[in-house]
Order: sequence, then C-alpha cells, then structure tokens
Amino acid sequence: MMVRMRAVVQRVDGASVVVEGETVGEIEGEGLCVLVGVTHEDTAEEAARLARKLWSIRMLSGERSCSDAGAPLLVISQFTLYGDARKGRRPTWNAAAPGEVAEPLVDEVVAQLRSLGATVATGRFGAQMRVSFTNDGPFTVLLEM
Repeated sequence: MMVRMRAVVQRVDGASVVVEGETVGEIEGEGLCVLVGVTHEDTAEEAARLARKLWSIRMLSGERSCSDAGAPLLVISQFTLYGDARKGRRPTWNAAAPGEVAEPLVDEVVAQLRSLGATVATGRFGAQMRVSFTNDGPFTVLLEM
C-alpha cells in the first residue's frame, strides 16, 4: 500500500499556534486541530479530498461535522508525521515531501476548506511553532488519503 497525505485530527475546545511570541492562528470553542503531513507523490486532488473529509467527518459532539456546526479548524503543516523510527534511535524523514512540494499542498487543503465555507486558522509553514489545544474527549483520528 502506498503511503499518501495524512492528517492527525483532534477534536478540540480551542487551539492556537504561536511563532516567536506571536499568535499566528487561533480557534475558539469546539472545532478541529489538524496536523497535515505531505509525502512526495501527493497531489492537489488528494488535498481537495482531505479538505472534503475534514469538513464532513463527524467528530464533534452529537456526531456532528464542522459543516454541520459551522465549527472552525486549525490546520498546521507537520512533516514529522512521516518520521520513521523503526531503526536506530533517530527518526528519518525520507518519506516527507520537501517544503517546495509540501507547502503548496497544505495551502491547497486550507484553500479547499475555505471554498467549502470553513473558517480556517493556520500555523506558519517551516516555522518553529508552539501549538496549544484542549483535546475534547480525548478524540483523535488518523486520516490517510
């Protein structure tokens, strides 16, 4: 099976991302915090598919989706989702796409979500980010496109 774009999706009660002391993205109340990893073969079509899934997945209270509840999403690029630590003590990142491939695809996920009507906050690609959230449940799902 070929590994493709993946996302760790967490139901949250508020989330934020801070870069160099500045809050660059924040959602309040019930929503989803989404960490997106991109690999070499991913495409804009997969980014659109992921956006549709994120908008419609029933992870919120009462088995509602973000589209049902008008709930916001915080989307953050996370190349470490493709870390491989099966050998040795240090993960390798060979399966993670380089920035020039990954950044436009993460941007495409965000653009597609917004075109569906979603309120989306983001991190800053390639930055050292501090992500804070309250996981509600806890409820976490791994999606692979």
